[in-house]
Amino acid sequence: MTGSEVPLASPTFRLAYVPGVIPGKWVRIWNERLPDVPLTLTTVPAADAADTLRAGEADAGFVRLPIDRTDLSAIPLYTETTVVLVPKDHLVAAVDEVSIGDLADDLVLHPLDDTLDWGGPLPGLPAKQRPATTADAVELVAAGVGLLVVPQSLARLHHRRDLVYRPVIDAPESRVALSWPEERTTDLVEEFIGIVRGRTVNSTRGRRANQAQAQEQPGASKAKSKAKPKRAEAAGAARRKPAAGRSTGGNPRGGGSGGGSGGSGGAKSGRRGRPGRRS
Repeated sequence: MTGSEVPLASPTFRLAYVPGVIPGKWVRIWNERLPDVPLTLTTVPAADAADTLRAGEADAGFVRLPIDRTDLSAIPLYTETTVVLVPKDHLVAAVDEVSIGDLADDLVLHPLDDTLDWGGPLPGLPAKQRPATTADAVELVAAGVGLLVVPQSLARLHHRRDLVYRPVIDAPESRVALSWPEERTTDLVEEFIGIVRGRTVNSTRGRRANQAQAQEQPGASKAKSKAKPKRAEAAGAARRKPAAGRSTGGNPRGGGSGGGSGGSGGAKSGRRGRPGRRS
């Protein structure tokens, strides 16, 4: 290797994910199937996930819908239950579930990174200021300032012993999707899509299929094409060759070489004549 040559870096797969998503099981399967391709994880705010993918800072990512789908492909994976986070001594803690109307008299916090698409009036009484992040809003709930409505995974992520959560039956739900840049659907992206969709090793498309084709011997196709005429020629010869014990010519009634049993193979040579005289 000359001084000007630089060794090629090993391929890597960069996966972004938004808070609340736990990609551990998919990462484990990736490491089992592709141990030669390191997977790196990056946490991104939900509002920045789409721009992170467009900027090429990740090969694929788990995002929360809706997102701007311009230049991005997305496969919806699952929908989360929406819950309200309250202090343990709040009235809501005594019931199994609530509706938006049940929160009308409570101050409900709406952080700037809220991931729910309300599409209308916000529930509850509005706070004077919106917390910057969901983590900040959780601290305010613990301080008794208000309540917080979030996807269940975020309530679990910010779990505290002094807080509980209950399902909100008529609140918007958060959908999680796998997304990637449309023009960069690489073999590694296809591999990860297969893992997320639960494909087995044999059914996974992408890099493995290409590798299997590349491993085929260069002259294999030529050898196969030459073998076909030879097989056809052998088959023709077999058809032309007479079966053992059959005559190829001679007397159609059984004469010819090899036609008789015992003797030289001709027709019976005994002469038929007059019967002898009786004495």
